[in-house]
Amino acid sequence: MASRSLSYTQLLGLLSFILLTSTMAVRVGVILHKPSAPTLPVFREAPAFRNGDQCLEADQIHIAMTLDTNYLRGTMAAVFSLLQHSTCPENLSFHFLSLAHFENDLFSSIKSTFPYLNFKIYQFDPNLVRSKISKSIREALDQPLNYARIYLADIVPPSVDRIIYLDSDLVVVDDIEKLWHVDMEGKVVAAPEYCHANFTHYFTKTFWSDPVLVKVLEGKRPCYFNTGVMVVDVDKWRKGLYTQKVEEWMTVQKQKRIYHLGSLPPFLLIFAGDIKAVNHRWNQHGLGGDNFEGRCRTLHPGPISLLHWSGKGKPWLRLDSRKPCIVDHLWAPYDLYRSSKHSLDE
Repeated sequence: MASRSLSYTQLLGLLSFILLTSTMAVRVGVILHKPSAPTLPVFREAPAFRNGDQCLEADQIHIAMTLDTNYLRGTMAAVFSLLQHSTCPENLSFHFLSLAHFENDLFSSIKSTFPYLNFKIYQFDPNLVRSKISKSIREALDQPLNYARIYLADIVPPSVDRIIYLDSDLVVVDDIEKLWHVDMEGKVVAAPEYCHANFTHYFTKTFWSDPVLVKVLEGKRPCYFNTGVMVVDVDKWRKGLYTQKVEEWMTVQKQKRIYHLGSLPPFLLIFAGDIKAVNHRWNQHGLGGDNFEGRCRTLHPGPISLLHWSGKGKPWLRLDSRKPCIVDHLWAPYDLYRSSKHSLDE
């Protein structure tokens, strides 16, 4: 059977057709395919928590948290713990900050886990801080969402004049209403305060050798507070332009590197020794160990209302690796992750 050959003109036509269809396929792919969100974990549906009769006249309690796909499991546990220990769970109003391209997936995940939850998700623009963030001692501290708390007053509705900000690596084992009703005494921020801090650990030699910068801390008590648990007077924050003040310190950091940690030092430079101190029971922090190795730590003595796994070690990761710390078993009962099979004898 004689073979049929293509003429030069036919070859050119076929090549042109192949190139055209390939280009169209690439263009269609660019238009139709967006970067997909990482596969989110699947959670069990939480039970419905309802108000008692005494809650009819109770105030709305506003709680802000970030929604990070890497910390979603922690957020779910935190929300579950808040609802479970609240006298008036239906009065809790959640304000979640997330990156825009994950918003729909995160909304569906929360709605299926907490069908009755009163919540709203706000898009946080990472470009607000991306150019202002300086590299710190741990990569997780450098993520834009870690700085979203600075912009709370600009994001939540004007009708919200007070809000509790909570990190995602904690559980609450008391009624959050007790923290909500703290007397702010005219302060912008209320939080557990530790006034035996050594500020040399938080700032660099460049900071301490600059007489202009050091003057900022003159006359202030060396008091540390953890920004993962804060009550914020949103009205006073707005009127005092504190978002801009934090940004100004972040700009100085980019120019001179005056501290090692992420979003905490700017808060200390502005608020150290000038916040409303609340009982230490509201932030049993440091359960995740240090920022480098995350070694196990034990509980501090005294009553506890909130357990906080600040530091590198997160309870869900240590439980999954079957190398948990003793305190991680206190987090496990609030874990709604569908594949969890934690027990005290692991």
